[in-house]
Amino acid sequence: MKKLLALTSGLALSAGMASANAELMEMMNDPNQWVIQTGDYKNQRYSQLDSINKENVGDLQVAWTMSTGVLRGHEGSPLVIGDTMYLHTPFPNIVYALDLNEDGRIKWKYEPKQDPDVIPVMCCDTVNRGVAYADGKIFLHQADTTVVALDAESGEVVWSAVNGDPSKGETNTATVLPVNDKVIVGISGGEFGVRGHVTAYDMSSGEQVWRAYSMGPDEDILVDPENTTHLGEPVGENSGTNTWEGDQWMIGGGTTWGWYSYDAEENLVYYGTGNPSTWNPAQRPGDNRWSMTIMARDADTGMAKWFYQMTPHDEWDYDGINEMILTEQEVDGEMRKLLTHFDRNGLAYTMDRVSGELLVAEKYDPVVNWTTGVDMDPESDQYGRPQVVAQYSTEQNGEDVNSTGICPAALGTKDQQPAAYDPNLELFLVPTNHVCMDYEPFRVSYTAGQPYVGATLAMYPAPDSHGGMGNFIAWDNIAGEIKWSIPEQFSVWSGALATAGGVTFYGTLEGYLKAVDTETGDELYKFKTPSGIIGNVMTYTHNDEQYVGILSGVGGWAGIGLAAGLTNPNDGLGAVGGYAALSDYTALGGQLTVFKLPN
Repeated sequence: MKKLLALTSGLALSAGMASANAELMEMMNDPNQWVIQTGDYKNQRYSQLDSINKENVGDLQVAWTMSTGVLRGHEGSPLVIGDTMYLHTPFPNIVYALDLNEDGRIKWKYEPKQDPDVIPVMCCDTVNRGVAYADGKIFLHQADTTVVALDAESGEVVWSAVNGDPSKGETNTATVLPVNDKVIVGISGGEFGVRGHVTAYDMSSGEQVWRAYSMGPDEDILVDPENTTHLGEPVGENSGTNTWEGDQWMIGGGTTWGWYSYDAEENLVYYGTGNPSTWNPAQRPGDNRWSMTIMARDADTGMAKWFYQMTPHDEWDYDGINEMILTEQEVDGEMRKLLTHFDRNGLAYTMDRVSGELLVAEKYDPVVNWTTGVDMDPESDQYGRPQVVAQYSTEQNGEDVNSTGICPAALGTKDQQPAAYDPNLELFLVPTNHVCMDYEPFRVSYTAGQPYVGATLAMYPAPDSHGGMGNFIAWDNIAGEIKWSIPEQFSVWSGALATAGGVTFYGTLEGYLKAVDTETGDELYKFKTPSGIIGNVMTYTHNDEQYVGILSGVGGWAGIGLAAGLTNPNDGLGAVGGYAALSDYTALGGQLTVFKLPN
């Protein structure tokens, strides 16, 4: 009888979780709400709302604002669930619940008590990319790696779990992905010799269900040597250790602080891994698998279906953590389930997301020079590998040698700032960096909790170009080409939003919210907010009116000089000198600005 009751209880719980996930997916399909940071599981950041459109967007005006009470960089965006907006901040990671029916009255406020010693362990500002919602809970992954489930109505803590150890350099900057009955989370800390991992926690209890490391023994990285593939071939035994020297994999990096997407039909979660540790390639011979890798894993078990390593034996800190955008498009007359990824290394990849087949790999900024391109011949022993230009190889040039003129810089042609996708035009709208660097690797020793970088960098605008440090582009992922490009003075460090009104929104580091014609790139509107924008644009409706929301608050890697008060040009891993002029255009300040059309 006890066994029968347990079975019945288990089935009921499973059914409850299934219905919770079905409810979340139904809410994602309602454009009046914004229920996940990425807009939907496919990371398309596309809204069906069209009340604000190409004809009237020029009339936008500020509807209301709110100060977050926190300085430093404000990444991510608010969520809107029904009549409540959930707003987050950088460290100390305050969460507000705001009543949209009462002019944003604060319904509750959660302010975690975190040790400020976590701040200097965070690589590139104290940012956080936002909260998630599912099953009546708000999920927050704090800087100190505590994962917290809050009651969405009251703000009370339902459960919490510790995901890492800041004393070893493990921190968090990312949002989480609620899928089925689990919450999937990553880890930051590649600059401290952390071994990256992705972990699934039970949505109801907070208990750990599975953990998959980026490198290490097969049982640690959750692979089946015969059935997990890389470019269609089995990865084989010990794939996570046999391209590392000795036990270097134990401090191998490959952290997982980016965005996650999910295909419900395939039950696969997609994400990328970061740079190998250290930044000095001479200290870690080999391909350093599975750093710099796109991963497809079963959401329930964590078992890997396929990998694709984009930058074997990274020599430039080209983290592979940027978002994977899922689409269904026609390729050579056949409808395919695709994954498109704009990597830090300056290459945009289009892949079959079921099989892991590589379809397109092209430069999405013409100045990218460290590689001539990816070998696309399946019969070649270099298949799928970027072909490195010796002049820009920090490995070949050697330790204590300053390799100059490398494009892109370490922060990539695009960092974590997410792109958007317009399914009607089949265009990707991509915020980019137009920045090059000098890179000098040096020998460094590992000490737990201490920086493990091993390189000195200088960054500057791409030479012989428009003089600025950014572009906002439209990209065709089948042809592998830019359709239009808007030059910007600074990197575009804001997440884009495409809408059914034919308008795409993005923000600039000077603080402008801009609206452009999705088809042509023509500017339709701009408004200067109080601080530089590194947040992601979102939209929702309330009382039958469409609103557009954006977080201001300069910071992040590009704005770290302003955010942390740094002046040495080499600080901020080279970004302080590169973005020194930013202080002439904006200042610190955390604020939400919400726009609407006039009545």
